[in-house]
Amino acid sequence: MKEITPIDVNEKLENGDTLNLIDVREADEVAEGIIPGAVHIPLGEVATRAGELDKAKPYIMICRSGGRSGRATAYLESEGYDVTNMTGGMLAWEGPTE
Repeated sequence: MKEITPIDVNEKLENGDTLNLIDVREADEVAEGIIPGAVHIPLGEVATRAGELDKAKPYIMICRSGGRSGRATAYLESEGYDVTNMTGGMLAWEGPTE
């Protein structure tokens, strides 16, 4: 499984890179702050909503600490998607949120 640190994600965003971020936390967690531009797909909906994702694009999966996003990454990877898990999740995120 591919992994990326929150610091690397933030640096890419600061450099103007376009990233496809998927936040798999629950709605109450996302309400406390989400990385600008991230799409919210709760972990329980990843399997049913995977069709909304483009297999030609890379995605970075995000959760609170990296565990749920790791499960989402493993599932989507098995379905043929280009996915990377953000290690440490939002607990380790020091960049902006909205």
